[in-house]
Amino acid sequence: MTALSSPPETPEVPATAEAPVPVPALTGRSRLILFVLCAAQFMVALDFSVLNVALPALGADLGLDHTALQWAVTAFALPSGGFLLISGRLGDLYGRKKLFLTGLAVFGAASLLATFAWNPASFLTGRALQGLGAAAIVPTGMSLLTTTFPEGPQRDRALGISGTLLSLGFTSGMVLGGVMTDTLGWRSTMGLLALFTVIVLPLAPGLLPESRTPERPRLDVPGAVTVTGGLLALIYALSTAAERGFGGTDVLVTLVAGVVLLGAFVLVESRHAAPLVSLTMLRRRTVAFGNLGGLVTFSMMSTVVFVLTLYLQETLGLSSFATGLVFGVQGVLSVLAGTLAPRLIGRLGARRTLVVGLAGQGLFTAALLGIGSSSGAVLAAVAVSAASMCHLAAIISYGVTATSGVPDGEQGLVTGLVTTTQQVGITVGIPLLGVLATTGPDLYGGVRTVLALDAGLVLATAALVALGLRRRA
Repeated sequence: MTALSSPPETPEVPATAEAPVPVPALTGRSRLILFVLCAAQFMVALDFSVLNVALPALGADLGLDHTALQWAVTAFALPSGGFLLISGRLGDLYGRKKLFLTGLAVFGAASLLATFAWNPASFLTGRALQGLGAAAIVPTGMSLLTTTFPEGPQRDRALGISGTLLSLGFTSGMVLGGVMTDTLGWRSTMGLLALFTVIVLPLAPGLLPESRTPERPRLDVPGAVTVTGGLLALIYALSTAAERGFGGTDVLVTLVAGVVLLGAFVLVESRHAAPLVSLTMLRRRTVAFGNLGGLVTFSMMSTVVFVLTLYLQETLGLSSFATGLVFGVQGVLSVLAGTLAPRLIGRLGARRTLVVGLAGQGLFTAALLGIGSSSGAVLAAVAVSAASMCHLAAIISYGVTATSGVPDGEQGLVTGLVTTTQQVGITVGIPLLGVLATTGPDLYGGVRTVLALDAGLVLATAALVALGLRRRA
């Protein structure tokens, strides 16, 4: 393997243990800006998981059978992942604040439509529009964060809070979804998202600064078409495979189409004068290996949560509420990790913290191999919580690593890459590994096989990222 030829990068000089980097205090206005941006990210993260446990009740109410229920998830995942890169670039060119506010308005209206849906078509339309709004909110929100807070301790702290709420939103969604569905009905899960929008949207216009690139190069239409089409095809194939396996014709056709379109995207970008994604940027070690670490930490942690949910309920016979409590511990400790990770980055540097986070996630995932066929809930709660703390450190440090040293004019592009990595990571883990737990004759044995493969992949990635980000002499 040849080494990546990368442009000059801003050297990372971590503080020593004796002299940690002080974190400047945030002003009142900065705190409000951070609240608005993080609340929006939390809202989108909540949407990824809050509906999962409500699917049976939703299907019975709207008349969606088991096969069609997957579209309640896929209808959101397709646009939210497929349009991330193009949304990030449009924010760079035409105004990040403008696109962020548009995304919030679309997301809020779509949540209301899903809340009051009267048939499957209206509900799935609402879910698709939610995904489109999320695709505008996530990259522009992160690029507004990275351009508002200067690179260094302030940005690390802001990304730490954002990463904590991202993880907490995904985890609390599983708990809230079950409680709300049992007490208020499935429609309350969509109504909660509309309520978040009502709180955030009025505050945003007067607080957020507008930012865009000084120049307005022509939009790379061929690149936008190929990357969006490729991501849509890939996410559809993997989301469908999670439900029905890889044997379906539609899965195989869209999987091949996704790979071909993404290959065409790379070819287009190498020849375009103003590419949507600069291949020079992709040669940056921080961007390439930072996003690799992010892809693996997201995909493998989502797989752990999926197979442990099956194990706790199917093998140990725990109720949905008890299972939620196991993951509730994970959420609480994730908040603690979110406060500690920026300090760790200040002492070790983002690159070393990324490696440490990946290694810790892999080791604690390996510890889950100690669960038994008749007991193991306590070990599962402890080990998955420890793995999640390391996972959150990896999330925050990969965001810092992948956006460091990138000019403000390209922050929308690089944060689009970061958030696309996040979305694809959440999407690919379960169909690639999780399916092994459900297709075999022995669920318990399948869960252990998945956990072993998961831990091995994370540890191997930690080693690869450590080598890739090693400083040149």
